[in-house]
Amino acid sequence: MARDMSPVLKRCRSLGLDPVYMGLDKKSKRKTNTGKKQSEYGMQLKEKQKAKFVYGILEKPFRNNFAKAKKAKYGTVGENLMIILELRLDNVVYRLGFARTRKEARQIVRHKHICVNGKCVTIPSYEVKPGDVIEVKENCKSMQRYKDILEATGKIVVPEWLEAKQEALSGTVKEVPTREMIDTPVNEVLIVELYSK
Repeated sequence: MARDMSPVLKRCRSLGLDPVYMGLDKKSKRKTNTGKKQSEYGMQLKEKQKAKFVYGILEKPFRNNFAKAKKAKYGTVGENLMIILELRLDNVVYRLGFARTRKEARQIVRHKHICVNGKCVTIPSYEVKPGDVIEVKENCKSMQRYKDILEATGKIVVPEWLEAKQEALSGTVKEVPTREMIDTPVNEVLIVELYSK
């Protein structure tokens, strides 16, 4: 399975991204080269790379998500793309505070620790729907790993479209998020322009 093994802080710096969005509380020490003038294509490509990096998705699945966003009957293509990315199971596990980073959330899902509506789901890209109940498996809840995770993520703000019961390690998807509810610093309009060429 292909994985992005590039150093996270270095990649954050090159994309001009705050490491906080990657679940890290470190600050990037060095400044990015903001003096260089970037072409229109360069800016569009950077936004696409930023979205792929934040959500931990490779090119082919990202392109498939874009095609799905184009077919959706409601909203703009860019907004639909961001909503599809946000509703991925690995992202929802991270947003609920059951993992410190999206990479860790992906691993937790892969290792059969997560149940959706009582059924074990091992696909990180599984799309959750409003009303879905996401929880850590009963036999995994007592693991030291989750005690450490809750200690680290106890102060995080759970988005308004989700409801989390952190002590019970379960959460519910209340609604489909709107673009205003998604705090990821990506300009999706530039991604749409890039794919429309």
